[in-house]
Amino acid sequence: MCVRNLACSSVAGAVGCAADIFLCCRYFQAHSAEGDQRAMPKPKTNKPPNAHLYPEGGPGRQLKARLKAGEVLLGGILGEIVRPSLVKCYQQAGFDFVYLEYEHVFFSATDLADTVLAARDNGLPVIAKTPQLERAAVAKLLECGVVGIQLPRTETRAEVETLLDYLKFPPNGTRAAAPGYGNSDFVVPEDARAWLQEQDEEVSLVIHIETKKAYENADEIISTPGIDMVYVGPGDFSVEMGQPGNPEHPEVRGPMAEILALCKQYGVPFGTTAINAEAGRGWVEEGALFFEAADELEFIREGATNLVDAYRGFIS
Repeated sequence: MCVRNLACSSVAGAVGCAADIFLCCRYFQAHSAEGDQRAMPKPKTNKPPNAHLYPEGGPGRQLKARLKAGEVLLGGILGEIVRPSLVKCYQQAGFDFVYLEYEHVFFSATDLADTVLAARDNGLPVIAKTPQLERAAVAKLLECGVVGIQLPRTETRAEVETLLDYLKFPPNGTRAAAPGYGNSDFVVPEDARAWLQEQDEEVSLVIHIETKKAYENADEIISTPGIDMVYVGPGDFSVEMGQPGNPEHPEVRGPMAEILALCKQYGVPFGTTAINAEAGRGWVEEGALFFEAADELEFIREGATNLVDAYRGFIS
């Protein structure tokens, strides 16, 4: 009898039982007719397991292609609560991508990696704000599967060129090659050269304009080769322009419109966060192509308030 004692009552006994079960399985495999005649087939590894979600290329390339085609894309923001379940909710709601707010809030590296993996498995590209312009911080985001790196407080062309260097593999940059993680959906690519080339196309550089200095340097920044998207953060930008909390004020809206015009001139998609859908409509009419729309706390706050208000209407 292979298994001496199925009712193991101690750790040592449990280990013994597990060992016996393992040996039994090996015995049956080795002595079965099929086991003698053929080896177990190797799994195919030439495609990521979720390749069917991206028939036109990876999530990053699809994001770029949709923007190039003139589609207006909506991104759902995650910051305080970064969980795979919320990614699924965003996918069901119809968002086009996920934006991870990684500068102002706190979440673990494990939650980050799990959430990015869930987003990729649900067909949602992930853009993440890097907490600082530092090689290791950028690399960790890329390796877990993020396809867009957004640089907060972008103010100079030199900063853009430094980030571009971190995003691209040699000879285009100095990114270290580390396939087999979330960046390849945990599949080791069979053609390393092809994968490196694809990754250079897969990743987007997103500059984040939110200061007066960036506004003054906007032409120099936006004209930098290699920029894929330009985002203007209306909150901090309104503070910098002397109208805190009022992004629709002419002293804020006007400079933002100038930045949008530069984006059109250089063929770079412009995006922002609108205070509401009507304000968003105005930006779309002017040529905005993407929105980092709202975060999970805003959805919870608004949904909870609406529910409570509805009940307060008929209970004292």
